[in-house]
Amino acid sequence: MAIKKFFATKDNTITNGYGAIRSSRATDANMGAADVLEVYSLFGSFSTSSLENSRVLVEFDTTAIAASRSAGDIPASGSVSFYLRLFNAPHEGTNATNFVMTVNAISRSWDEGIGLDMDDYLDTGVSNWLTASYDGSTYTSWTSAGGDLHTSPEQTQTFDTGIEDLEIDVTDTVEQWLAGTKQNYGFLVKLSSSYESGTSNTIPSSSYYTKKFFARGSEYYYKRPAVEARWNSSEGDDRGN
Repeated sequence: MAIKKFFATKDNTITNGYGAIRSSRATDANMGAADVLEVYSLFGSFSTSSLENSRVLVEFDTTAIAASRSAGDIPASGSVSFYLRLFNAPHEGTNATNFVMTVNAISRSWDEGIGLDMDDYLDTGVSNWLTASYDGSTYTSWTSAGGDLHTSPEQTQTFDTGIEDLEIDVTDTVEQWLAGTKQNYGFLVKLSSSYESGTSNTIPSSSYYTKKFFARGSEYYYKRPAVEARWNSSEGDDRGN
């Protein structure tokens, strides 16, 4: 089995949560320069009926993937699989168990931003929960708050212990990007609808489905977000005949 890694060129965490000290939702918060990424759903944390969510945006350079294919470093379509890899970042909070995450292709261009604050959400900027990008004069909002996505293909992964890495086959999406049938704006990673809506929350509200991954700015180089190209590189012979 041969593997070639392509590391993320952009990533960010966006949220509509309140943070530790804010009294209003942090829909303007940006965490594009943070060294971790976070996905969560908090029900009843700010008030008895409040619901807060956090999602991850991550983008890769398909030009580099196409160049590797042209150079013969990775096989043609049909002979290679692509996997999205996000690596678990240990944290002090209680790990949730038995939850499901979804991965969809993002359908709109977005900016990474330079925010760092993942506790109080005091660093504001673009992208964030409401706004995708800023060209110096015009802000472009998401059509749907929390990020615009293609509903198909959608890939899912179940987390049993809550400390697993994310490893999902995204071959269909990457091949669509390479063929030009879908524009590459990266992936949106979030909890599946039932978990994000709070209807599946069964653990204490202080630790509802908090999951962290290492970001592309992490000091741990090989734990940065990556798309892995995987293929069978074994060489056989005809000795049986």
